[in-house]
Amino acid sequence: MNIFWHEFKSGLRSLLIWSAVMGLFIWISVLKMAGYVNNPEMMEVLKSIPRAAAAAFGLGAFDLTTLEGFFGVMFVYFALMGAIAAAMWGSGVLSREESGKTADFLLALPVSRSRVLTAKTLAALANCILFTMVTGLTSAIAVQSYHPDAAFYRLLALEMGAMLLIELIFLALGLLLASLLRPAWRAASVAIGWILASYFAFAASNMSEDLEFLKYLTPFKYFDAAVFMREGRLDGVYVLVSLLIALACIAGAYVAYPRRDIYV
Repeated sequence: MNIFWHEFKSGLRSLLIWSAVMGLFIWISVLKMAGYVNNPEMMEVLKSIPRAAAAAFGLGAFDLTTLEGFFGVMFVYFALMGAIAAAMWGSGVLSREESGKTADFLLALPVSRSRVLTAKTLAALANCILFTMVTGLTSAIAVQSYHPDAAFYRLLALEMGAMLLIELIFLALGLLLASLLRPAWRAASVAIGWILASYFAFAASNMSEDLEFLKYLTPFKYFDAAVFMREGRLDGVYVLVSLLIALACIAGAYVAYPRRDIYV
């Protein structure tokens, strides 16, 4: 627990910064939303956007004149920010000692590397859970002037659940990369590159039916806001696939981390 609390406190500043950025993004988006909600004229403007461009940004499947439709579009940005933050937390907890030149102190502790990895993973996971809660609560508070109904809160709860699952995938990927790469700080840049590639695969699969096969390669497509807004639930198959991917990456980290050379 001492390692957990040390790691959690070490990452608290990052959590606060990411939460502030997300909060600012939500409030700016809600202010912008005033020009769309209950304004049918805006739909005519949106229809003038080229179909490919609208599909790439996820605009085609939603009615932006409704609160639910606007937040349906926002989900992919929530997920993208959550994925980047989670990947940085996952890679950062394992590279912190190397970058801070304190790895020799960590290795001198009478605990196994597996226990160290467990404590660090739980600290990063706590960041992801808190970040998701902040996103959901800020969203709910920011839209109170629009008097959201039960349907909106159901959608928001589904979005937060999907966001957390996407964060778990990239958190685990960050842990695995930091366990494999030398030096470990390279893991963050590789993980972010992977995230951006996943997002471009998501956009490409929306733009063309010929590229629809890419949806199986990107977690951003596992949880399509248009689908779970229509069906009122997350796809159980993709929930299971996401958990299996995360567990596989974490298992790989438990195999690789105890064996890797740590720069001191």
